[in-house]
Amino acid sequence: MSHERLSTVVISGLTLTAILLVGIVIGKGGDRAGYASEPYEELQVFAEVLSQVKKHYVEETQTKDLVQGALRGMLAGLDPHSSFMTPDMFKEMQVETKGEFGGLGIQIGVKNNRLTVISPIEDTPAFEAGIQPGDTIIKVDDKPTKDLTLMEAVQHMRGVRGTSVELAIEREGLEKPLIFNLKRDIIKIQSVRSKLLEGNVGYVRLSQFQEATVDDLSTELEKLVSKNIQGLILDLRNNPGGLLTAAVGVSEQFLESGRLVVSIQGRNGKKDEYRARAGSKNYQYPMIVLVNHGSASASEIVAAAMQDWGKAVVIGTTTFGKGSVQTILPLSDGSGLRLTTAKYFTPNGKSIHSIGVQPDIVIDPKPAQLAKQESSEGKKDESAVDSPAPSPTKPPAPSAPQDKDQAQPIPPDDLQLLKAVEMLKSWKVFKQLKPAA
Repeated sequence: MSHERLSTVVISGLTLTAILLVGIVIGKGGDRAGYASEPYEELQVFAEVLSQVKKHYVEETQTKDLVQGALRGMLAGLDPHSSFMTPDMFKEMQVETKGEFGGLGIQIGVKNNRLTVISPIEDTPAFEAGIQPGDTIIKVDDKPTKDLTLMEAVQHMRGVRGTSVELAIEREGLEKPLIFNLKRDIIKIQSVRSKLLEGNVGYVRLSQFQEATVDDLSTELEKLVSKNIQGLILDLRNNPGGLLTAAVGVSEQFLESGRLVVSIQGRNGKKDEYRARAGSKNYQYPMIVLVNHGSASASEIVAAAMQDWGKAVVIGTTTFGKGSVQTILPLSDGSGLRLTTAKYFTPNGKSIHSIGVQPDIVIDPKPAQLAKQESSEGKKDESAVDSPAPSPTKPPAPSAPQDKDQAQPIPPDDLQLLKAVEMLKSWKVFKQLKPAA
C-alpha cells in the first residue's frame, strides 16, 4: 500500500478519549451511488417507528435528534470503537490531532464491556490527580457509564476550562470506589521528549502519535546521537496510540528499507502492507522499548515491529491489546463516521487484538509499590480508599532546574526504567568480553 493511502486510515489505539485525544486524517466519504439498488426494505420499519414517536411520544421530539440517536445506537452496536459524530464532534476531532484541546487528560476505551482508562496524559488534571491505567470509570457526575457510549462519555467529560467534573472510579485491589473532583483544562501535548540518562543512555518518551511526531522524533534522536550515546530507550508506556502514519514513520527510524512494519486486513481478506521506506535513518543502537497496559494500538505496532525484527528488547507489562483499524468518513451534513474497517497484524503475522504485546522481560512495578506502601503504613487503611492516590509512575519534581546536556537521574521508584538502563550498561560490558585463549 502506498503512503498516500496511509492518510485515509486511522489506528484507533486512542480509542475515544476523555479529551477526544485521537489521531485522525480525513479521507473522502464512500461512493453513494447504487444505494437505491440495495435491499433497504427494513428501513420501512424504521420510518414507521420514527413516525409513531413523532406522533405519540409524551414530549415533543425533533426528527434530527431521533435520527442521530438511532445512528449512535447502530454504530455502538457494532463494536466499542465505531461511532457516529455530530458536526461539532467531527470538527473537534479534526482540530485535536494537532495536539492542543480542552479536557481532563484521560484516554478511555472499552475493556471487558467497561469504560476503562487507557492512560492519563502527563501534566494534565487527570495525571496530577492520580488516575491510573486500568481504572474503571463507573460514573461521570453521578451518571452511570454503563448507559453511555464512548462518544457520550467523552462529551460528558468535556467542558469549559475551569469547570469541574466528578468521576467515580473502581480500582483493582480497592473495596470502595475512588472519587475524583477534577477541573477541566486546556490540554497541550508534547508528543516527543528526550534526555540523556546515566551511562550515556539516550531516553525518548513518546506520549502519543501525532502529525508532527515523526519529525519531532527525528530531531530528538539527532540531538542524542550528537552526545555519543551507547544505547537507546524508547518509552511507550501509557501511550494510547494515534496516527498509523506516525506509527510507521517512527518504526522506519530503526528498520532497514523494505522491512514490514504492519499489515492490515479487512473483511475482503486482502492484506495491505506498510513497509519502511528507503532513505530512513535506520539507527543501530542497543535498544529497549518500555511498555505497559496503557500502551495501545500505534504503540503496539511499534513495539511489535521492534520485537519481531529483533531490533529491541521489550520490557514492562502486557500492552492493552487494541488491534483494529478505524477509518474516518465525512458525511454530507458535516457529521462523521468512525468505522472499524480492518484488523492489523505484526510483521510475524500475529494479531494482538484483545491479547496485547507480550514483553520479552516482564517487570510489573505494582507488587513492589504495594509492598512499599504496606510497610510504611503498617496495615491497610480502609478509610483512605475514598481519597485519590498519587500516580505510581509520576516522577518526582526536580528541586532545581536541570541541564539537559547532562545525564539526568532516574526516579528510584521507576523499576522498569532502572532495569532498562542496567541492561544497556551490561550490554556494553558483554560486548567487550573476549573468550580466553
